[in-house]
Amino acid sequence: MSIVRPRPIVPGDRRARRLSLWLALATLLLLIVSIGIGYAPLDIFKALQDGLAGRDSLESIVLVELRLPRALLGALVGFALGLTGAAMQGLLRNPLADPGVLGVSAAAAFGAVLAFYSGLSLLVPLALPLGGLAGALVATGLVYGIAGRGAGTMALILAGVALSSLCGALTALALNLSPNPYAAIEIIYWLMGSLADRSLDHVWLVLGPIALGTALILSTAPALDALTLGEDSAASLGFDLARLRLKLVVGAALVVGSAVAVSGAIGFIGLVVPHLVRPLTGHRPGRLLLPSGLAGAVLLLGADILVRLLPVRPELKLGVVTALIGAPFLFWLIWRLRRTG
Repeated sequence: MSIVRPRPIVPGDRRARRLSLWLALATLLLLIVSIGIGYAPLDIFKALQDGLAGRDSLESIVLVELRLPRALLGALVGFALGLTGAAMQGLLRNPLADPGVLGVSAAAAFGAVLAFYSGLSLLVPLALPLGGLAGALVATGLVYGIAGRGAGTMALILAGVALSSLCGALTALALNLSPNPYAAIEIIYWLMGSLADRSLDHVWLVLGPIALGTALILSTAPALDALTLGEDSAASLGFDLARLRLKLVVGAALVVGSAVAVSGAIGFIGLVVPHLVRPLTGHRPGRLLLPSGLAGAVLLLGADILVRLLPVRPELKLGVVTALIGAPFLFWLIWRLRRTG
């Protein structure tokens, strides 16, 4: 007897669509603001005119080489972290899950550190993000290989925690054995997370993996909604849970690995954003995915703008600022869970 699936419940109700539209407009506005903010004033319209006319003026060079890549990466990285955080919380049914729960973030960071440590980053301009992407993909294979296709959610969590601990230890070992103290300091600064000094090459490098990973994660929306009823109920409705986990693991690896590869470790975005958006989407994991990604882009762009507006030179690392914002929210969330529990 064939199983008739219910009509997919996707992020398509009126309130979720309206929320996504407003968040998309906010992202666009912050993109423009981010392009206009820096150490020196920039006439965006003049820079655009010079660029379209083929004139290599100072304004057009600053726009194309500095401001535009930073703004675009802010939106992409924020979207990646917010989307993956919502997906992981839906898969694990745990409000404290974040994009790094499967160990992909730590593995991507270790891959980038290896590029630093081996000296490849000095020889190949994009060795750093490529190393991060390679680390994320290797982590995906290890996590899924250790847990196995038929393994449950708990096996994925344990494999991710083990891999994250191992990669963290290897990163610390690389710092400990680094023969050059200046290289060690540079690695530490990169691990703090930042969008400064990125180019359009970084944007093009991660755009494809983030787009593919986003498509995989968004395609799991109906299954995540069904999973709120429990794994047995979701399976009885015709959803293949092993396939769901595979899609989310691969999607998270592509999205988060790409984000960490170009920006370093930026924490708390993927943890905080789903909680901010969830009450506005009816507490449905499927509806939450797209708004959470857009809200992540808004929050990260806002934090990056704040970094440049603060009277601190050199500017604070973006990962430090997001941690300062996110840690108090985490304490509040734990306190609220204790009260409601």
